[in-house]
Amino acid sequence: MVVKLYGPTCASSKRALVCLVEKEVEFEVVPVDISKGQGTELLGKTIEERGIVEQWVEVEASSFHPWAYKLAIHVLFSSLVGITPDPKVIEESEANLKKVLDIYEERLSKSKYLAGDFFSLAEISHLPFIDYIVNYMGKEYLIMDRKNVSAWWDAISNRPSWKKVLELYRAPI
Repeated sequence: MVVKLYGPTCASSKRALVCLVEKEVEFEVVPVDISKGQGTELLGKTIEERGIVEQWVEVEASSFHPWAYKLAIHVLFSSLVGITPDPKVIEESEANLKKVLDIYEERLSKSKYLAGDFFSLAEISHLPFIDYIVNYMGKEYLIMDRKNVSAWWDAISNRPSWKKVLELYRAPI
């Protein structure tokens, strides 16, 4: 089976290409003309919206993901990675997630989604780890105890695209 990489010939696509070449994976590049637009505007429609999306993607990467990842490793995947769950790491991760989720709660009191009133890459970046938190870790209170975060999670986790991904690629937990 040949992997197809869809994308323009830009830096991000080249990162994926290097990985494929390094791993000696057979692939085919399918060019995408990004100037024509493709489906849902996941980065927003204006330069201002794109900037806000990028800010929230960075918040996820630097303030949400590290703590959600540590929590997942220690609560769900410790035996898989060969570590003993560390209660201190779990406690610290939960405490830091509470802080960032409080910021999300405030933001989501003003808009339906993180970057505004449109679904974006900022939401997509949160889906996998919030799914773990809500459905596998027994830590759903982190999301459900925050009215606006809970409503946001309900909206993004019920999108047909996410449901399809879960149907096809459910984590083996």
